[in-house]
Amino acid sequence: MSLKLKNTTVPNIFLNIGHLLDHFMMLIFAKAAYDSGRHFGLGFDEMIIYGTLGMIMFGLTAPLAGFLSDKYGRMPLMIIYHFGLGISAILSSMASSPVQLAFCLGLVGLFASIYHPVGIAMLLQRPGTVGLRMGINGVWGNMGIAVAPLITGMLLLFGDWRLTFAVPGVICIIFGVIFYLNIYFDENQNKNKKTKRSSGFTNNWQQALIALALSTASGGFLFGAMSFLLPRYFEINLASLSTNVAITGIFAGIVYACASFAQVAIGWLIDRISPRLVLFWISIGQVIFIYLASQFENLSLFFLSIAAMSFVFGQIPITDTILVRYVPDDWRSRVLSAKFLLNLCIGASVLPFTSYLLKIGYDLKMIFTLASFIAIGVLVSSVILPSQGKELNPNI
Repeated sequence: MSLKLKNTTVPNIFLNIGHLLDHFMMLIFAKAAYDSGRHFGLGFDEMIIYGTLGMIMFGLTAPLAGFLSDKYGRMPLMIIYHFGLGISAILSSMASSPVQLAFCLGLVGLFASIYHPVGIAMLLQRPGTVGLRMGINGVWGNMGIAVAPLITGMLLLFGDWRLTFAVPGVICIIFGVIFYLNIYFDENQNKNKKTKRSSGFTNNWQQALIALALSTASGGFLFGAMSFLLPRYFEINLASLSTNVAITGIFAGIVYACASFAQVAIGWLIDRISPRLVLFWISIGQVIFIYLASQFENLSLFFLSIAAMSFVFGQIPITDTILVRYVPDDWRSRVLSAKFLLNLCIGASVLPFTSYLLKIGYDLKMIFTLASFIAIGVLVSSVILPSQGKELNPNI
């Protein structure tokens, strides 16, 4: 298969939709956990722990995906990605116990881990300015986060938690077929690859990667907390607006959808000014607005959540642009793998950490308050990050 798919690619739109499906599939359980818990006789605080394996696999197996893509090519991995994701979701819908569901969610995480080190590397490989391209791709990924609580909530009205996995699983398989049918030969790929490999690592790359690691670690917790917990947070703290699971899912979806467009603006900015400066102000916004979101309820909480998520999402294209400016193409899958391993494993820690705090008497407001202090790590990373300019890498 790898020989037949050598030097092939797909239009950006198919990689962008793949990003949407990645985050959508990983966040079905965030909205379905309460209903599945009722089915198995467990509370929300007891049920969410069973999603931990999926979140861990989402990050833990990213290096494996990067290694396999270097060995067999990126395109074969992307084909496996869509079909594996769909089949795993369908298996999740058939689980007869929380342990079986946890195992199936682990499979979802395993196949979902392919996208970031492979699909993102395919986008970074292409010529032209990176920031805006990654910002647009980030919007698609965050739209997956946005529609997850919305579609899951709607499916819960017509069925139960099983339906919320089965329907998206079938959609993933159908899109996998469409993706395969739109693969085409790229005669410029070898030329682009040789050009990028000749650039090598740029000056201060070790310092840049240290800053990126700190930003990724802090951002991983923020992203995990805000994306996984917000739907349930709204069910509790938007009581004067609605307690209906579909309506609160719509509110969460609106927050994610509105905030996702921050990535386009940030992507545009970092193609023009220093990512270090942009990251600094993004970190300030995270600290302020995540803390405020932990202090208010109802309509005030809704609008503050849009602001907080805008700063959380806005951080994502910055780290990818930092990477492409310092790391040559033939190393990017490996570095991206390490980046997402760190990001997503720390994000996965949100679930057992939240479960423990809820069991000993704390509430979700306390977790959001803690997240605002963790955002200080992003601020520190912006100080460590070397000053950047386009001249660092002529291939962006």
